[in-house]
Amino acid sequence: MVEIFDLILTCLLGILCGVITGIIPGVHVNTIGAFTFAATSLIFKSFSPESLAVFLLSMSITHALMEFIPSMLVGVPDEATALSILPGHRMVLEGQGKKAIRLTAVGGLGGIIFTVLSIPLFLVILPPAHELLRPYIGLLLLIMSIYLIVSLNRNLEAIAWSLIIFILSGIMGWVMLNTPLSPNISLLCTFSGLFGVSTLIYSLGENSILPRQCPVNEIRIDTRVLRGVLGGGIAGALLGFLPGFGPAQGSILAQEISGGDDDRVENLLTSLSALNTSDALFSLMTIYLIGNARSGIAVYISKIIENFSLNHLIFFSFTSIISAATSFVLCIKIGDFLTDHLQYMDYNRLSRLLVYFISFLVIIFSLIENAPLHFILLAYVTSIALGLIPHYVGVSKSHLMGVLIIPALAIYL
Repeated sequence: MVEIFDLILTCLLGILCGVITGIIPGVHVNTIGAFTFAATSLIFKSFSPESLAVFLLSMSITHALMEFIPSMLVGVPDEATALSILPGHRMVLEGQGKKAIRLTAVGGLGGIIFTVLSIPLFLVILPPAHELLRPYIGLLLLIMSIYLIVSLNRNLEAIAWSLIIFILSGIMGWVMLNTPLSPNISLLCTFSGLFGVSTLIYSLGENSILPRQCPVNEIRIDTRVLRGVLGGGIAGALLGFLPGFGPAQGSILAQEISGGDDDRVENLLTSLSALNTSDALFSLMTIYLIGNARSGIAVYISKIIENFSLNHLIFFSFTSIISAATSFVLCIKIGDFLTDHLQYMDYNRLSRLLVYFISFLVIIFSLIENAPLHFILLAYVTSIALGLIPHYVGVSKSHLMGVLIIPALAIYL
């Protein structure tokens, strides 16, 4: 019999670790998961497999919500939060940083609630839908990519620039993902350059200042926010059972469902956060539905819980709600604290320091992974240059997601 105290303790420990991995740039939840899984023989002497699975799941959900804070405030993205940088920075520069934090917090909790409430529907429709759509994954990716390039632009010149950016980023992604480098260092280098450092450098050129942030003491949930949660939840479901769909495709799809326009930043931030957290739970759901673990944490849990049953799914759903609700409060409190202290700093100086810090992280992780430093630096500089283009030609940075979409297209077509 699993001790309830052990489950509560491991859930709290998972939330604590998720906060740490979420707010510290460069620390990924899968890294902690790998260390934890490697030590299972020792951990099982004190905790049950269910308790360890609770730890991993609560850490994953908390990380999925908390990682939006460094993405928006300091511009250090990963695959799942890259699109949040531009609208997030925009709201911070408009003095709406606290509102942005609350939008992501609501979206994260809403995404989990949407996924849990949708479990009966998913149990019925997803297994047959998965089998039906499996042969057409490449075609679906291609259609979605063309549609988004056309729909997110207003004239032929913008469409042409978007297509060029999409193809160039895709070529870069194909090169980076086909090297013997660790995916961790490849994605850190590429996404930091495309979305993080390029945005910071552009803000330096514009002489941006960090204004006083408006106090926000309430959370308003209107139809726009609900639409964002719905868009993120639906996109999270697609990520869960369609092979080849990752956070890149899901982020763009969530953007389109929630509004499809960078001007609708509230929809976008809410939907991306809902996508991130719902994907964490849906990755577990697919273990039971189609026997396919969709994330690193889900793989570890599937190996820890050998016979994953419906009872496990229900139990982990309640764990997800508890983790998301706790993370909701922590996200607002920690986000407000950081926002209050950042507004008294010289924003240009902070941006320069962050560029140096992110570059330092890229170099350090390259050395740890024994990656060729000259190649990493070349790719890093190239990704920064490519990430600056959308700013100057006036198109959405979401087209840079070709870095992952085109390699997937190459495989499935």
